[in-house]
Amino acid sequence: MELSERKEKILNAVIKNYLETGEPVGSRTISKYTDLNLSSATIRNEMSDLEEMGYIVQPHTSAGRIPTDKGYRFYVDNMLKNKRAELDDREQKVSEKEDLLLEKVDKVETLLQNMAKVLAVNTNYATMVSAPKSKGNKIKFIQLSILEEKQLLCTVVSDKNHVVNKIIKITQEVNQEIIVRLNVALNTALAGLTLEEINLGVITALTSQAGNLEELVNEVLKAITEAIATESQMKIYTSGATNIFKYPELSDKERASQLLITLEEKSQLTELINEGDEETGIQVYIGSESPVQSMKDCSVVTAPYELEDGFKGTIGIIGPKRMDYDKVVEALRTVKEQLSETYQNKE
Repeated sequence: MELSERKEKILNAVIKNYLETGEPVGSRTISKYTDLNLSSATIRNEMSDLEEMGYIVQPHTSAGRIPTDKGYRFYVDNMLKNKRAELDDREQKVSEKEDLLLEKVDKVETLLQNMAKVLAVNTNYATMVSAPKSKGNKIKFIQLSILEEKQLLCTVVSDKNHVVNKIIKITQEVNQEIIVRLNVALNTALAGLTLEEINLGVITALTSQAGNLEELVNEVLKAITEAIATESQMKIYTSGATNIFKYPELSDKERASQLLITLEEKSQLTELINEGDEETGIQVYIGSESPVQSMKDCSVVTAPYELEDGFKGTIGIIGPKRMDYDKVVEALRTVKEQLSETYQNKE
């Protein structure tokens, strides 16, 4: 059932007031908050309808109303629609603190850590940023070199010119002639393939050609797989974890402890890495929508960013369900644009 314009305005007023105060909202407050010029009695009737429809709830008999997850979802979806309409016309607004992101930094890691800190300071929420990762990274070149007896250096270069080195301990002695043969065989079989494409068929064909070097080839293949897999592991930077104590609904001992552990250990945060909305890139998880169990009482807003050569990551902000969604979405959009422009123009 669609909401009438009047119900929609009243719902928006309830949510905005609750976002600001954290206190249940009564009809008298709404009568002053909207431009509808309605009596408190009329507003009470509309709020009763909204409660029956599941958009708001009355926590106590004598209290006002607070938004439900369904109410937040309606508010956020409408807000994002308005943001989409503004995309073509909006001018980029950069705060003084966000200018930190325009500094030329030597390491992407430093840039991402700075970004997480700036977002946490500017929003007063917890933040996360995943390191950029390229899907379908292909092997461009493999080079084996002898370091010392029964020890090789394996260098793997991707088609994005990222280099990974791995030291291999082998069980048989090799000479330069064997290394040359191995380099030719490995590059002939593996160049142009992604890690996912190095399947059993490819490995079987390669080892069958190796003859008495089959065991050595298997050791090298294992090292190549480990090197690429290690390089592609997701790194996540977080900041502002203690900001959650600023919000009473999140600050009780058990809830806050679970959130802090999640932000510190980071492994569960990979569940939040995604492409986001098709048009805006923004993804909003409200309460139980979150794939992370410890964040079921929170809202999480994420947005993807992209660096050069197709390397992509995700920025996320975690806070109470009554977070300032408009401010959060603007902060994410501004920061991801700055990050992309800064890194792509870095050379």
